[in-house]
Amino acid sequence: MDQLLCGAQHNHWNAQKLVECCRPDHSYTHDSRAIKFLFEVLSYYDDNEQRMFLQFVTGSPQLPVGGFRALNPPLRIVRRNVESPQNVDKFLPSVMTCVNYLKLPDYTCVEVMKERLQFAVHEGQHSFHLS
Repeated sequence: MDQLLCGAQHNHWNAQKLVECCRPDHSYTHDSRAIKFLFEVLSYYDDNEQRMFLQFVTGSPQLPVGGFRALNPPLRIVRRNVESPQNVDKFLPSVMTCVNYLKLPDYTCVEVMKERLQFAVHEGQHSFHLS
């Protein structure tokens, strides 16, 4: 009963599980640099960081029974476009939690993505902003 009401007990995910369950879209594919960076960063998160990421992107710190595969709708990752004269590395990712939608800039390197994602996840906890 607890799992049905509160979600599945957390089980650590890896890059392969993310590839199977997440849906890149709007000019991102599973072969896109940003998607590969994201899955690399997320696969190194510890359980607490993964719960915080889930809270940030879905509004809940736990996945449903069945894990990532049962997330409905599936996590969709789309490119966050930035005007050309602006530095993409200065922008944060954003989300639409009601539809499990992550808007991710195409950062120049994995280190920048890790830092910007970590900042967004930590600062975005328990806040709601219209964009």
